[in-house]
Amino acid sequence: MSPAPSRLVVLAGPTAVGKGTVAAAVRESHPEVWISVSATTRAPRPGEVDGVHYHFVSDAEFDRMVAEDDLLEWAVVHKAARYGTPRRPVEEALAAGRPAMLEIDLQGARQVRRTMPEALFVFLAPPSWEELVRRLVGRGTETEEERERRLVTAREELAAEPEFDKTITNHEVRRAADELVELMVGSGRPAQGPALLSDDT
Repeated sequence: MSPAPSRLVVLAGPTAVGKGTVAAAVRESHPEVWISVSATTRAPRPGEVDGVHYHFVSDAEFDRMVAEDDLLEWAVVHKAARYGTPRRPVEEALAAGRPAMLEIDLQGARQVRRTMPEALFVFLAPPSWEELVRRLVGRGTETEEERERRLVTAREELAAEPEFDKTITNHEVRRAADELVELMVGSGRPAQGPALLSDDT
């Protein structure tokens, strides 16, 4: 007998909150969880591996994916590169009954909300605005201009927290990852609408 389809969990939050780090911790300690690998037109950062951290594609290839409806969602992020979620791997993981997660930006989460409203949407929040700024500056992967642009975006992203079903505060990566997996384990139950609403890379 085929397994029952899983419920998709969507993780989003402001830039530099640690979404990718938390997702990596989930991948390491919970290999049973399937995590989508996004496509992006930006260049790899030091240490990033194609197909593991992202699928790094050309603008022309991204255009093809959009035109052929190969992406579940996509967006221009920080007014620069494009990011998107390949559709087929997500559908295959859910159909196989695996716990499945997307780690994406706010724009992408809103698109998925429209197409898959039954998913569980989790907001990863920083302990404070000051800590978010410290993390962004501390990672040293952006120019001053890019940091300023990301901080403007981050304020807008933080304001979207009420749109999400649950919030996890990223005080410590392992704890946040464990909280996320606990939500995923129980996420196969039907959504309960507004009752799930809550009281981040």
